[in-house]
Amino acid sequence: MTTMMATPAHTDSGTTAGRPEIRPADSAPVSGAEDYIRIRDFNFYYGKTRVLFDLNLDIPERRVTAFIGPSGCGKSTLLRNLNRMNDLIDGIRHEGDIFINGRSIYDPLLEVISLRKRIGMVFQKSNPFPKSIYENVIYSLRVAGRRNKSELNETVERSLRGAALWDEVKDRLHDSAFSLSGGQMQRLCIARAIANHPEILLMDEPCSALDPVATGKVEELIHELKKEFTIVIVTHNMQQAARVSDRTAFFYLGELIEYDQTRTIFMNPASEQTEAYVSGRFG
Repeated sequence: MTTMMATPAHTDSGTTAGRPEIRPADSAPVSGAEDYIRIRDFNFYYGKTRVLFDLNLDIPERRVTAFIGPSGCGKSTLLRNLNRMNDLIDGIRHEGDIFINGRSIYDPLLEVISLRKRIGMVFQKSNPFPKSIYENVIYSLRVAGRRNKSELNETVERSLRGAALWDEVKDRLHDSAFSLSGGQMQRLCIARAIANHPEILLMDEPCSALDPVATGKVEELIHELKKEFTIVIVTHNMQQAARVSDRTAFFYLGELIEYDQTRTIFMNPASEQTEAYVSGRFG
């Protein structure tokens, strides 16, 4: 069941028992291109096992959409379908379609490599390459054969500023990426993901391995990045979903149970399953 509600019943920004605190800004209606990413009647299979069931949802442009739900509910599987990363797994198949800016990502005339250039991805564990900070950021440009020094330098500074890391590393760009702290490495991976000017940024549990201070910096960064990118984040952290997202989709056993503005999901959900999950009674 997919539930869309027009307006939340609660207008306070405080904490309700058992639920995370919602940022006041999250109460504002989501505007913009509501159908920037459209998922239609989407089913997904690993071999004969169906893991996603008849999913339908629209993801707005330049907003943060959070996928929440217990482990194994299909949220990361759906995320990895948005850039067709699951294509790398043997025996998978899908039914239905996913559209980005009006075009099917399964269009036979669409090159998967060009699709992935439009979609940056940040993984659960920071995965910098065994290279310098500088070379990590421009890796995708190097692969594309771009060698212009001024372009590379501009990309490094722009991307590191975009990842709120420039001031911390500008004097050691040629040091190993492994010399950074865990939080810095994750922001470096974000800088690498945005270096090639993607339209969409996918984040799969980007803060699960970080301490609270580093998590806070990444969350602040997400609020800034949504001014330029459409962001979809998978998280098990209810507090994080409440803090960073404009919309939230709750999944359970491969089904989309409810999808709405984040304030509505956490303060006035339509589904009893959603209510039980966001209040901590299961999951």
